[in-house]
Formats: sequence, C-alpha cells, structure tokens
Amino acid sequence: MLQQVMTEPGKIIFREIPVPEIGDGQVLVKIMDIGVCGSDIHVYHGKHPFTKYPVTQGHEVSGEIVKCGANVEGLTVGQKVTIEPQVYCGKCYPCRHGKYNLCEELKVMGFQTTGTASEFFAVDAKKVTPIPKSMSFEEGAMLEPLAVAVHAVRQMGDVTGMNIAVLGAGPIGNLVAQAAKGLGAAKVMITDVSDYRLEKAKECGVDVCVNTKEKNFGEALVEAFGPDKADVIYDCAGNNMTMGQAIQYARKGSVIVLVAVFADMATVDLAVANDHELDIKSTMMYRHEDYVGAIELVEAGKVQLKPLISKIFPFAQYLDAYKYIDANRETTMKVIIAVQEK
Repeated sequence: MLQQVMTEPGKIIFREIPVPEIGDGQVLVKIMDIGVCGSDIHVYHGKHPFTKYPVTQGHEVSGEIVKCGANVEGLTVGQKVTIEPQVYCGKCYPCRHGKYNLCEELKVMGFQTTGTASEFFAVDAKKVTPIPKSMSFEEGAMLEPLAVAVHAVRQMGDVTGMNIAVLGAGPIGNLVAQAAKGLGAAKVMITDVSDYRLEKAKECGVDVCVNTKEKNFGEALVEAFGPDKADVIYDCAGNNMTMGQAIQYARKGSVIVLVAVFADMATVDLAVANDHELDIKSTMMYRHEDYVGAIELVEAGKVQLKPLISKIFPFAQYLDAYKYIDANRETTMKVIIAVQEK
C-alpha cells in the first residue's frame, strides 16, 4: 500500500509498504478521506514546535473497517468510521480522572506518532467511532474539528439560552458558532475580517455575521445582544487583536474561552481582565463524548459540514493541496484529501 511521508518541511514522498497486520483488539481501516487543518500547514512550513521529521500526517479522517481482530466487540467489517487520533498513557493524573485529552504524555497521530495518511491503517478498536451510513466520508473526515468545537462550547456547560459571540470565522470558529447554536444558544454572533468566511457562516445559519474592519466589535456586541452584551466570547482567531477585543468589550464578570492556539507569545491587557473580573478559560482538543455529540449534531441537521468543503484533492496530490491552501487562504475553509479513488 501507499503511505504519505513528509520528509522535511515542504517535501512529501509516497512509499510502498505492506498492509499492516492487526493484533487482538485492533481493526484494519481502509482510509477514505483526510481533512487538512491549520496544524498540518504548520508542519508543512516547519513551524510546528512538537513535530519531528519524517512524519506521516493525517488526523482528521474517515474510513471503512475491512478486518477486525480477536476480542473486538461492537464493530463490524463494512462499517463507516472515524478515528480519534489521541495516544495517551492512561496513568497520569488527567488520564486517571477522565481527562485524557490533557495526558502528560499525549501524542497525536500525524504529529508525534504515525498518522493515518495511508491506504490502510491498523488501530486499536477503542479509538474507532462508527459514523452513520447516511454520513458521507467527506463529512466523516470533518468530525474531528467539529469535536474540537463541541468540546470548546461545553467548557461553559449547558449553553441553553445564552448569547454567544465568536471571534474568527475560519473552520473552527464556524463550527464553534454552529455547535453553540445546535446545543441551545439563544443567539450567536460571529466576526471576521473576511467577507467570504462571513458569507459561509451565514450560509451555515449563524445568526449575526459582522466584519470588524467595518464595525467596531464593542458596537456590534451591543447591537446584536443589547446592553448586557454576550454571556461568553469564544476567541477562535488567537491573536493579540482578537483577544484584546474580547477583554476590552466583554461584559464585566463574563467569560472568555480561548479556542485558537496563539502562534506567538501573547500581549494582552490583563489589568482590564482583572478589573472586570473576567473568567478566561481555555480548551484542548476533545474526548470521546465530544465525537458522539458532533455526530448527533450533524445527524439532527443542526450543523452543516458540506458548505465548508473548499476543494478535494486525490491522494497523489497531497503537496498540491498544501500549495493550494497557501495560495488561497482568504477563500479556503476545509480541504479534503481523497485517499481512495471514487
């Protein structure tokens, strides 16, 4: 079978290796589609601080089970599945208390351990989650970023009836806004400086879409929600400007959730955060229940994934997909790699 390998920043090769054998408790998955995310692009540019080369990428994935090992229960050959890419120790304090997404030794497929970018992939059955027959493989490959969004929204517990603002209308911001609405938020506003991304958010049913190049964020908050502003602000852009906007204009005593990863050291006004008694929270990846929640939202029609697909590339054109993203950043949401011919 063919396996993708990034040998160094900007260089991808394909090597022929045997189809992996599976052990007890494992399944063999025929990989169908892989989503490309911002972290993959960081690896492509040599700017991911926790990835060494060579590395086989691929952590947003869908596939079909073609073989089950001994002692595998609840999974069958022919099932559509996604793979949860976290590899955790199970022994540290976070793992022992159900927060394995915060494992002290956490590795993620495609970054610190072998990813799924190959024609077949052997994996522990416990990392495999079935997806509905009605769900396309392209949508299945987007469940991982949706799980990120669901986990982020759930940092606030039950958001039913809340007014929510989302800074950044890229793929994660869009999905956070959709997930918040799907999980019961009363009204959701999203902001960006790209009209294209805001149009995508509007297409996906987000209530209020604001270009902050044209309207001040503070004014937009009051216009959307009234003088009480938002109950929570999710920063899905992750830069000094957006976090600065959140801190400056958040309702006193409210909550800011940092979803995005800052590329550089942050410089923000913590004096104002302190004076306004703001609760600044963060969020890290997801757990299995977030995948389940993501699937439920898509099945219920509360989250739309297909409008976010910008382009699909065949497996052999993996490098072209990265070049396309670099050349079309303003108009690209989600790029999919089709591993198998369809």
